[in-house]
Amino acid sequence: MARIEKGAHAELADGGPIHVRVTPRAGHEAVEPGAEPRHLRVRVTVAAEGGKANRAVTALLARALGVPPSRLRLVSGARSRDKVFRVED
Repeated sequence: MARIEKGAHAELADGGPIHVRVTPRAGHEAVEPGAEPRHLRVRVTVAAEGGKANRAVTALLARALGVPPSRLRLVSGARSRDKVFRVED
């Protein structure tokens, strides 16, 4: 797994929606700012098969937000490159 600075995007962990554009089978893993506020681009090296990419995105996003993966909920986009997550209490 790539070194993602823990809490790099902690300001998004306030419970509001986090819009994520996923790039599966990327050359490296990364969490980058998106074009708009509350939007991120997440690159994972695994293929989008059998939920592998969703699990990898959840793990990377949790690290970038500085929260445990169990607090992240995928609100929409389970089978899409465009996903919406929310941090739950």
